[in-house]
Amino acid sequence: METFKISELAREFGITTRSIRFYEDVGLLQPDREGAIRVYQRRDKIRLKLILRGKRLGFSLAEIRELFDLYDTDQSDSQLRQMIKIIDEKQDKLQRQLDDIQVIMQDLDTAKERCEHALGQNNRQHKNRHNHRKTLE
Repeated sequence: METFKISELAREFGITTRSIRFYEDVGLLQPDREGAIRVYQRRDKIRLKLILRGKRLGFSLAEIRELFDLYDTDQSDSQLRQMIKIIDEKQDKLQRQLDDIQVIMQDLDTAKERCEHALGQNNRQHKNRHNHRKTLE
């Protein structure tokens, strides 16, 4: 069975060992121990990957814990419906954020085009003044 040291997981995921210990302290990871050494199983590695992905997608640690708890227990119909509800709510929130980002990106594109246009006009005016001075000399 493949096992991992805390330093190996930290390096692979680009996080600190302190972050991994924090996830353990809040109950999201439960590594085995060999004396004082933490020994992480494949399951822990997968959970850590899901924690980091969940955080990146805007899930709170409490929401991640709830999803893990629902997944780890016997999956009754009501638990599965609750999991679907949580996922639907998060998808709705992310879709709203994506829509907002698209609007902001369009606004930024418009502002950039205006700046580039104004910059082009400023450069033409500067050249015209420079050429006008040369003809006066």
